[in-house]
This record gives sequence, C-alpha cells and structure tokens, in this order.
Amino acid sequence: MGTEMVILILVAALAGGINAVAGGGTLLTFPALVAVLVHRGLPADAAKVLANGTSTVGLFPASIAALWGYRREYSTVSRWAVRLVPPSLIGGTLGASLVTLLPAQTFARLVPWLILLAATLFSLQPVIARRFGIGTTQQTPQGAMVFGVACFQFLVGVYGGYFGAGIGILMLASLAMIGLSDIHAMNGLKSLLGSCINGSAVLIFVATGQVEWRFAAAMAAAGCVGGYCGARMARQLPRSLVRGIVVGIGFSLATYYFLRG
Repeated sequence: MGTEMVILILVAALAGGINAVAGGGTLLTFPALVAVLVHRGLPADAAKVLANGTSTVGLFPASIAALWGYRREYSTVSRWAVRLVPPSLIGGTLGASLVTLLPAQTFARLVPWLILLAATLFSLQPVIARRFGIGTTQQTPQGAMVFGVACFQFLVGVYGGYFGAGIGILMLASLAMIGLSDIHAMNGLKSLLGSCINGSAVLIFVATGQVEWRFAAAMAAAGCVGGYCGARMARQLPRSLVRGIVVGIGFSLATYYFLRG
C-alpha cells in the first residue's frame, strides 16, 4: 500500500468521524483527493470533478455507519423521516445532475454565507426556542412549519448533491428550528438524511463515471469505521459539549470558506 493510499484512508476515517458529529468531512477528503490526482498527472479541472465524485462515494457509507451508532437516539425522532426523506432524495438527485451542467462557482460563493447562517441559528437555538415557544422532541409541528422544513431540506439536498460541504450543519440548524433539542437524536436523523442525499448523488456519479475506484473503495471502508466510532464517542460526551463542538466546526468551516474565497 502506497503512501498516498494510506493518507487517503486516514483522511477518510477522520472525515467520517467529523461528519458523524457535525459535518465538514468533505473539507478533508476533497482537497486530499485533488492533490493525489494532480500528482498522478490529471489536469486540475478534471481532478476536481473526479475528486468530487470519489469523495461523495467514499464518505457515503460513513453516514450509514453513523446512523447505526445513533440508532437508539434516532428512534425518538424517526417520525420525521417520512417527511424529510423524499425531499432529500429528490434534491440530492437534482443536485448531482447539475454537476454536469453548472460550474462549481455557482454554489461555491454561497457556501460561507450558508454555513455561517446555519452555525449562528444553531448556536442561538435555545434562546430562539424560549423566545418563540418552540417545543421539544415530543411535539410534532404541523402545517406551514412541516412544509417549510421540507422545502428547506429539498434545497439542502440540491446543494448537497451538487457540492456538499457543510450540509450537516445546515440540517442541524433546520432541525433545531423545528424544536428538536437532543443533539444525538438530531445527529441520527441528520445521518439518515445525509445518506439519502449522498446516496442519490452516488448513483449519478457512478453512472457518469466520476469515481476513481482505486481510492473510493478503501476510503469507504475507512469512512465507515470513522463514522461509527465518531457517533459512539459523541454519545459518551455531554450533549452541551457536543453542541459546542458542532457550533465550533460550523464557524470554522465558514471562516475557512470566507478566507478561501
């Protein structure tokens, strides 16, 4: 096993763990894959396209592993799946399809603002909940709120299928605004929805040949280990601490993209 493969495996494992807690693992796998592919002689633009597909395939199983790690907490909010899985699947498919039609810059310029907004909303969620009387996980919002969060999830799906960085923090912010407050249960639901978005994108990327399988298979296995371990470790930590980690990752991601852009 070469040095490049070892690095990609370690990066995928770490990314899977980060995604299990908050999201942002793509921030590690995408540049690592681009660097390896360019080093192997692929032109930079082609390397970015191939890295995007390979990263999505490589991290897809990690979200499923994270969901298994959060399975106990997820059961308390599973009723939301029937409302949010369909827009996730449709949005993810549409977003991945747009990869062949639109330049990456289309969404890339919005990324830092989206993540900054999500991190801010998530950090203020307890205050907002008290101010507006948003309920707890025992309540099931109806009507306009259900429709609104489903529409937002569709947009997250489009963005996730197309670009993907930071969809975890976007979903956590959305789930917080509808009254879900247990971070571990939210992470379980987020893992399911992320699996739907990325699973749809995986089908598109595989069908269009945008995957470097030499790396994707090994990264997928490592990502599974990282995702499951990340979920298990997060469950052992105080919920308030995990919320703080999520907020920290969110603001760090936003800062990174602002500086990069």
